[in-house]
Amino acid sequence: MPSLDPTGAATGVSTTDPSAALAALRRRALGVLAGLSGDAIELGELFRAAGHELALVGGPVRDAFLGRLSADLDFTTSATPDETEAILARWGDAHWDIGREFGTIGARRMPGGRRGSTRDVLVEVTTYRTDAYDPSSRKPEVVFGDSLEGDLSRRDFTVNAMAVRLPDLTFVDPFDGLADLARGVLRTPVDPRQSFDDDPLRMMRAARFAAQLGFEVDPAARTAATYMAERIAIVSAERVRDELSKLLVSAQPRVGLEVLVETGLADHVLPELPALRLEIDEHHRHKDVYEHSLTVLDKAIALETGPDGAVPGPDLVLRLAALLHDIGKPRTRRFEQGGGVSFHHHEVVGAKMVAKRLKELRFDKATVQAVARLTELHLRFHGYGEGGWTDSAVRRYVTDAGPLLERLHRLTRSDCTTRNQRKAARLSAAYDDLEQRIATLREQEELASIRPDLDGTQIMEILGIGPGRDVGAAYQHLLELRMDRGPLGEDAARAELLAWWEARTAG
Repeated sequence: MPSLDPTGAATGVSTTDPSAALAALRRRALGVLAGLSGDAIELGELFRAAGHELALVGGPVRDAFLGRLSADLDFTTSATPDETEAILARWGDAHWDIGREFGTIGARRMPGGRRGSTRDVLVEVTTYRTDAYDPSSRKPEVVFGDSLEGDLSRRDFTVNAMAVRLPDLTFVDPFDGLADLARGVLRTPVDPRQSFDDDPLRMMRAARFAAQLGFEVDPAARTAATYMAERIAIVSAERVRDELSKLLVSAQPRVGLEVLVETGLADHVLPELPALRLEIDEHHRHKDVYEHSLTVLDKAIALETGPDGAVPGPDLVLRLAALLHDIGKPRTRRFEQGGGVSFHHHEVVGAKMVAKRLKELRFDKATVQAVARLTELHLRFHGYGEGGWTDSAVRRYVTDAGPLLERLHRLTRSDCTTRNQRKAARLSAAYDDLEQRIATLREQEELASIRPDLDGTQIMEILGIGPGRDVGAAYQHLLELRMDRGPLGEDAARAELLAWWEARTAG
């Protein structure tokens, strides 16, 4: 995970000389850019032949200095969108209008396609531009620019304001982005107040890149973001959601979340998070829920699996649930007699708060429901070690979690942040036992698809009734029996059904 400093440590370059670190970065970039697809070089030649400039910009250039070649290539050009589209039509196997009003056209060359490419090359080409927000609008105003340097000046940070002109691979760095890359600093190309005023989402990007790259936010940029935090309200919920999601699935989301909270941005985009910083009473009888939540997030990330595992990381649903599972605590906090503190039913209150916030951020319905459900269920396990659960309780736990069970396992385990080693070991052992019981019952009963021993058609046939509420009630009764007693078999289920029906009709 890169975290550059003046010694070049984050690049894998071991040196105490900043100039040597820069030289090493340049050598690394040259090695990566030398492997840049001939398809991209050819594209540069087509633009030049048509009298236009073309340059590789942004993340792909930054990543080249970090030793990575991006699969998707972003370019900027002096050509208009119509001129760009005409050139891409000649270059690619396919091209499309990504956002003509923003000056962006996309194209693709595919292995074995009609252009003879040996690899998959996806490009986006955007006309030089400047953009800014009107104080009364949520959408940026786009004005096409006339120079590469002007286009780079509107980029969010200097490390993303570097370019490589094509086809001759000339490096362009008007704002010393390479030096900032070597130092691991996020600095804006222009005055941060102007930059953040032009596009307030850049304040959230500072947090996101801090999480992704491990960089420090420049003091001037941090001060500007703190002063201008409320300006983020002008940005659409969809753009805020996308930036927050990218932050959460990054390498170290805690770092970015701390930037959001410390600058006050979180007060406007995710106010439930800073609200978790409950004041500690003088006797320290309850812990800081904010720090606890960040620790749960870290632990949940550590429990994510590889691509073939039960919860492949990065898993946005699990990370959202880990971060937000306790947001109901501030609303349910009560100081009890004797100095204790309680948060009764905070999981239920929290689930409703999670759903409300994620809907406001325009998350999709499935994500909203999953995170809210995990929040509601995260306390269900507590008490298992002390009282012991019947097989019926284990079945209900699995059934209630449904497809979220593996995430719930990880959330519940991560929620144990006690420093008491004996307590932590006891909780871990208890959950090990629960998982083993689930595995045993699953082998015996197909827990993931628990159904009554009789279906609706059989119920109607046995009782001699047609579709209606009585069928649903009978089905639910048999399901409850199945949960409590396990598989009954059709004969026993038939007898139970008839006895239930006799009692129901007699009443």
